[in-house]
Amino acid sequence: MHPKCLDYCLTEEEARKFKRDGYFIVPDALPPDMVSDLVVAVDRVDKEERARMGKSATARINHYDFIGKDDHFLPLLDWYKTFPKVWGILGWHIQLYHTHMTVTPPSEPHKTLEKDGPGLGFHQDSGRINQDFDMNPRPMISLKIGFFLTDTTEPGRGNFYVLPKSQTQNTFPGEDRNALHKDAIPVLVPPGSAVFFDRRLWHSASTNYWKEPRRVLFYGYSYRWLRPRDDMRVEHYLDRCTPIQKQLLGVSYSGGRGYTSPTPEDAPLKAWLEEHGISSE
Repeated sequence: MHPKCLDYCLTEEEARKFKRDGYFIVPDALPPDMVSDLVVAVDRVDKEERARMGKSATARINHYDFIGKDDHFLPLLDWYKTFPKVWGILGWHIQLYHTHMTVTPPSEPHKTLEKDGPGLGFHQDSGRINQDFDMNPRPMISLKIGFFLTDTTEPGRGNFYVLPKSQTQNTFPGEDRNALHKDAIPVLVPPGSAVFFDRRLWHSASTNYWKEPRRVLFYGYSYRWLRPRDDMRVEHYLDRCTPIQKQLLGVSYSGGRGYTSPTPEDAPLKAWLEEHGISSE
């Protein structure tokens, strides 16, 4: 990994915010030229996938398992400004288990945030995990980074809404998941920002009333024993990946046991952290 990773480890304040609020923001995580390249890649994939799926140009779409669809997406896997914070929260036995690209085109011109509302649907991530664990609160198990590629500094731009401190509540703390909860807030960030959030945090996408599509790339990280949520079609990357990138993309040299009882070869991130004086326990 790039040695600059060591300059962007999880801070005490970020750790506090993540534990308390369920999310935190990393401003300027991506430089403008990288954002521009990613927007081009997103628009190409979005156009191709809409045509394949028969979706209209105005539909809000999640494109799952996008990481293998363009070379520009691979560097975000272990990006030096964000990945250190992932291991700071989850530790070394981690993988990329899920990616989804969300493109929210502008709504119909006659609609407005003031008249039509934010268009919400609060939820927690990871499907059956939220039913299969009979405990309160449920374990975190995974987190996501949302890389925001377009301007969401004002409400009504397809903002990511969060309900701070809700990650320890198994049930939605309100009556209507489609209504604006009194404690919910829109995350207002410029292009290049990264938003980290606990998968248990009650959150929602929203309607985009702005002139430009809202584009966000979500990278989900989990412990390696969790079955990937995507097909993870990344074989074409592996011959040029570093050992740690291979770990994150699901490579196991010990077969199935490598996901629960990993050897050093299966999970080289542990040794890398130890070599750089970072506790791996």
